[in-house]
Amino acid sequence: MTRIAQQLHKDSQVGYTNNLEHILDELKRLDLLIHQRLLKKQEQEGASAFDQFKGLVLLEDEMLGLVSGNPGDENVDEPNESAAQMLVQDIDQLESWIAERRARGLESGVDLWLPRLAELFNLSRLDEECLLVCLAAEMDPKYGKLYAYLHDDVTRKRPSVELVLSLFFDTIEEKLAARSAFDAQSPLIRYRLLQVTDSSPDRNSPLISRSLKLDDRIVSFLLGSRRIDARLQPAACVICSGSETEPTMLIEGVRSRVVRFVKEHSHAARPADQSVGFYFSGPYGSEKRLLASAICHDLDIPLIAADISKMLASEIPFGEMIWLLGREAELLSAALSLENFDSLVADDDRYGFELKALEETIRAFSKLTFLIGLRSRKPQDFLGNFIHIDFPVPDDKSRKRSWEISLTEIASLTSNVDAQALAGKFRLTPGQIRDAVSAAETLARWRSPDDVRVTMGDLSAGCRAQANPRLGTLASKIEPRWEWDDIVLPADQMAQLTEICNQTRHRYAVYGEWGFDRKLPLGKGVTALFTGPPGTGKSMAAEVIANRLNLDLYKIDLSQVVSKYIGETEKKLHQVFDEAQSSNSILFFDEADALFGKRSEVKDAHDRYANIEVGYLLQKMEEYDGIAILATNLHRNMDEAFTRRIRVIVDFPFPDEQHRRLIWKLTFPPEAPVSDEVDFNWLAREIRLAGGNIKNIALAAAFLAADEGSAIRMSHLLQAARREFKKIGRIWNEEKPDVQE
Repeated sequence: MTRIAQQLHKDSQVGYTNNLEHILDELKRLDLLIHQRLLKKQEQEGASAFDQFKGLVLLEDEMLGLVSGNPGDENVDEPNESAAQMLVQDIDQLESWIAERRARGLESGVDLWLPRLAELFNLSRLDEECLLVCLAAEMDPKYGKLYAYLHDDVTRKRPSVELVLSLFFDTIEEKLAARSAFDAQSPLIRYRLLQVTDSSPDRNSPLISRSLKLDDRIVSFLLGSRRIDARLQPAACVICSGSETEPTMLIEGVRSRVVRFVKEHSHAARPADQSVGFYFSGPYGSEKRLLASAICHDLDIPLIAADISKMLASEIPFGEMIWLLGREAELLSAALSLENFDSLVADDDRYGFELKALEETIRAFSKLTFLIGLRSRKPQDFLGNFIHIDFPVPDDKSRKRSWEISLTEIASLTSNVDAQALAGKFRLTPGQIRDAVSAAETLARWRSPDDVRVTMGDLSAGCRAQANPRLGTLASKIEPRWEWDDIVLPADQMAQLTEICNQTRHRYAVYGEWGFDRKLPLGKGVTALFTGPPGTGKSMAAEVIANRLNLDLYKIDLSQVVSKYIGETEKKLHQVFDEAQSSNSILFFDEADALFGKRSEVKDAHDRYANIEVGYLLQKMEEYDGIAILATNLHRNMDEAFTRRIRVIVDFPFPDEQHRRLIWKLTFPPEAPVSDEVDFNWLAREIRLAGGNIKNIALAAAFLAADEGSAIRMSHLLQAARREFKKIGRIWNEEKPDVQE
């Protein structure tokens, strides 16, 4: 019996029980092959002439000691024919032993990663042996010494093509035939399992002289690591089953349908056509990634989620990153979820090369791919055939159900929390609702750490925090200061403002419970037109509504929206409405005459295009589900086609004497030192200005009084009124009342 036979396990029927057992046996066989090569080298070159330089050069005895397992043994037997024959027998017997244990281990379901790699990339046994030669250098430094000795160069510690071929083949014919394993289209090179490097000065050395290095990710894979390539980790991660929140019932129907489709497709399609892709589009928080994760859970496969925007920003070229991602999906038998797909399909088509790289990677590696984006542009415009599934914002009933589920996770709620009101006011996705609840709990904990009770105000603040921050770059956020009691309007106009608030508060009942949602596919938002002279309270009314509904208010400067360049106005309007849909805010278009004026007869291209802008605006308003308030000074300039699409039109009249008197009294805060001599009746009768001008006069008079160190008197008000009249270009009546100086 040979020496190696004595070391083998007595029971030849036992397969490998783990991956490391298999790798270590393969390295034992590699040691025997290297031993065989050393004996041939020693036979060819004779005894070493460098014994006196021991420690500075690599000696035969030292090398034989390394492969024999006794690196300190200097009395290794001299090579002879009997020893060489025994070595051949050892190699053959160990190879059979490995093949038998490997087969039995695989039959038992043991994860053996070298056979798995060979199956994934269609590797030959020679390919596997090349990988093992390179893997050995990554596991034990002794192999670096052995390879350097076989190269006759202490600096060449990595295996070369020639060394690999000489370990496994004897004749030149065999070596030439095996050389194809290192061609550019061979699996080892095409899938970048090995790196072939040329260290010669002119980078033009023969292939057989070039060095081989195992890819770092392949090293970790062969050693059993399931961690993704380190180069991908800044932009990608593996999502394990059950590691994310379970999707809501809103998408369960889609989930089961996709799972069934993928299973049927994998059985029905030809092997080359088994790859299938889905494009999920919709706003943030609409559970697109959660659905992809749930589908993979049902299919019992891992999911690799990658952020395309981070990949584009990486120092590694996108083509390299996406290829590594595809190979990782192959290594882990995982599906791919590519998020932020919108960043790759910019309007200027600058990512044509990257899209091509993505398409080639999906075709080469991924059996199941999910593209995830915000916009509903069809991926067929950019890639191959993908099934498009759109995730709209849930309707009122679905939102209420999401609120009820999320609110049950809060330990303590105040009695005024109303899921129905929250569902009607805030058009949030399920993910945004969860985020809003989390933000509300944080606010409540900050307010009262010892008694955390989440209020309706906390939840409303949490909802407002979900507003898309990009809206702030297109509009000015207004912090509402005015309350309901601060505004002075006739009873009918006040009733109309109340109706606007009520339409938002009772949205769920009308659309969700009474079925109007089915009757009105568009125009479910509240669109109001405020008309009237400057200073009559239009902006103030918008703030009052925002305060009453506890919603954010954004003022859009139409002078910045309207552009002389064709197409720019529509682009900016689209951005405003698109961001407003996700921000759940009130839009306030002040001085709307700039765009909403009466459409003119078409006399030239500019007239025709101006009409197109108005038409586009009408379309966006019908699609908008939030609150849009448009303010104009001249109602008569409004187009009839436009006003038909306005749900509420509120005329803000110039205040009469009675309302001016009330405005004067409400303008001064209770803390202000107003002299008893101030005659509000006279001010209301004689100073015929709108509320905005009255507030300017009151404030200017207050500063005049503060400068004198006295109470606010009629003289201060008259002086301030004189300045205000002059400012607006009106003549001031110099007749003054009999007031005490």
